[in-house]
Amino acid sequence: MMEARNLELTDIWDKTFPKSEKVDHQKVTFPNRYGITLAADLYVPRDTSGKLAAIAVCGPFGAVKEQAAGLYAQTMAERGFLTIAFDPSFTGESGGTPRYMASPDINTEDFQAAVDFLSVQDNVDPDKIGIIGICGWGGMALNTAALDTRVKATAAMTMYDMTRVNAKGYFDAEDSEEARYEKKKALNAQRIADFKAGSYALGGGVVDPLPEDAPFFVKDYYDYYKTKRGYHSRSLNSNGGWNVTGCMSFLNQPILQYSSEIRSAVLIVHGEKAHSCYFSRDAYACMVKDNPYCDNKELLIIPDAVHTDLYDGGGKNAIPFDKLTDFFCKHLG
Repeated sequence: MMEARNLELTDIWDKTFPKSEKVDHQKVTFPNRYGITLAADLYVPRDTSGKLAAIAVCGPFGAVKEQAAGLYAQTMAERGFLTIAFDPSFTGESGGTPRYMASPDINTEDFQAAVDFLSVQDNVDPDKIGIIGICGWGGMALNTAALDTRVKATAAMTMYDMTRVNAKGYFDAEDSEEARYEKKKALNAQRIADFKAGSYALGGGVVDPLPEDAPFFVKDYYDYYKTKRGYHSRSLNSNGGWNVTGCMSFLNQPILQYSSEIRSAVLIVHGEKAHSCYFSRDAYACMVKDNPYCDNKELLIIPDAVHTDLYDGGGKNAIPFDKLTDFFCKHLG
């Protein structure tokens, strides 16, 4: 019988955003298919009754639910949806050991486990469940939509395809057998070092201090994860980062293989000036190619927005919450 194992959950409000008086908040836990217990923040709009449409939120990759995912979840709850923002396996307050590992399979399962949890809540309509994935979890959300027929609407925000960036490098600059071989050689050498040490070496989070010649996207991440804007003590990117071998399997396991078979509604949103915008443009093109269910698919490009602007608005209200509300109301209504 499945059961959620006890986790140590923080009682205080320790988010990077202020608490809303329009919603009720509590911590919840639920197990995934691999027996890992996930921790989540549950947001319920006040003064509602009956069964609500629900949304599960996760991301960015290397972040925790106290950052962007929680902001999205709380804001969508203010707009009438029951929502959860969860920490994926091996990170944040969620269970799973060793820590700071990632997996295309397990992290897709994390979204499905969130759907399991929402589907059995007394105040949720199980036929009206959607998901939001941010950054690397945007790709996981699309992967989930291709697998989970219970998901009726998916929003992928400022998405990364983590399998593509691991296997091919940024902007596909390392897309060769030789480059991949060298990566795999280094990672396998690290496995031996970790085995001898009896622990896993951390790869380091966002670089600090910031080099003067750092690429713009590194400065963009620094501005979010290393400042009061988005720093959190449990965030991998804010601190020691993933294990060096944490994303090894991404090199060999492309996601989105069957994205063109997604029948449910999908909204992909990206900033025009984001270094990562090519992930969304290409994912959308692949999703709609030869897909007979294209009428409910949309790519929305936000003018002048960079990657992290869709984490928290970037001080310029870049997150299109009105559009998200209309999208989920239409497809979960």
